[in-house]
Amino acid sequence: MSATDFAIDVAGVTKRFDGKTVVNAIDLQVRRGEIYGFLGPNGSGKTTFIRMLCGLLTPDAGTGTCLGYDLRVQQADIKRHVGYMTQRFSYYEDLSIRENLDFIARIYDVPDRAAAVEHSLERLGLGNRSHQLAGQLSGGWKQRLALAACLIHAPQLLLLDEPTAGVDPKARREFWDEIHQLAADGLTVLITTHYMDEAERCHRLAYLAYGTLLARGTVDEVVAAAQLTTWEVVGADLLPLAADLRGRSGVEQVVPFGNTLHVSGHDPVRLEAAIAAGRGLGHECRKIKSSLEDVFICLMDHAKDNFSC
Repeated sequence: MSATDFAIDVAGVTKRFDGKTVVNAIDLQVRRGEIYGFLGPNGSGKTTFIRMLCGLLTPDAGTGTCLGYDLRVQQADIKRHVGYMTQRFSYYEDLSIRENLDFIARIYDVPDRAAAVEHSLERLGLGNRSHQLAGQLSGGWKQRLALAACLIHAPQLLLLDEPTAGVDPKARREFWDEIHQLAADGLTVLITTHYMDEAERCHRLAYLAYGTLLARGTVDEVVAAAQLTTWEVVGADLLPLAADLRGRSGVEQVVPFGNTLHVSGHDPVRLEAAIAAGRGLGHECRKIKSSLEDVFICLMDHAKDNFSC
């Protein structure tokens, strides 16, 4: 695969603040037309990395390109071809939807601005609300406005930073349907999320913790690479059982999932022995495929905090 096949192609990208490394030598390649999930806990460096990709921050170390433009010296070119949706709603609440889109179109000097605004309104189903003030919108409609604003200058790459936080399930599903349609039309998307169901809708994904990239690949590749064994335990009085299992050799994590426990570890023999010794009468145990959430919790538990003394 040639370099031109990648919308993002970076190596060793590093950023430090006040002597702390918040993004640690990240290598990442994202193919054109791909939806790439970027996951990790709060404070893991996801937003800082995105801001370097879109030209808002300069890396302290590392090299690479975004849409073929050099990450260090062609930041202005990158900004013109990228749509960046921040975590917080960042548009004018005292302007209408139409006025906000027109303002963004002016900033990007979009040709035939009126037609571009109209197309954005219709594309995101905002036409009937075009005169409503942005400050009066619900979370889901603010999300649509933000996405419409990101798309109005016809970018080649979308960088979406936790775009569905605080949005109801129906709006989240509609948003992801739109993202998949945009990718099918050739747009590349890098999206950060905390939701495992959203991660599973990405073509590929990476997991970042404390500034370090811990895993990458398709969902199946990430789960397989973790080599994590998981048992499901069903029955009564799971809380005391969970406390007992957490103290046994071979058990690395015990996570409640509704009326079940997921018990995981990397040594399948010791793990099975711990479960057999710890379970009480009436508990049913069976080995299951580790979920993406099981894997990510395990990765987080084993990650080194870059802000610890």
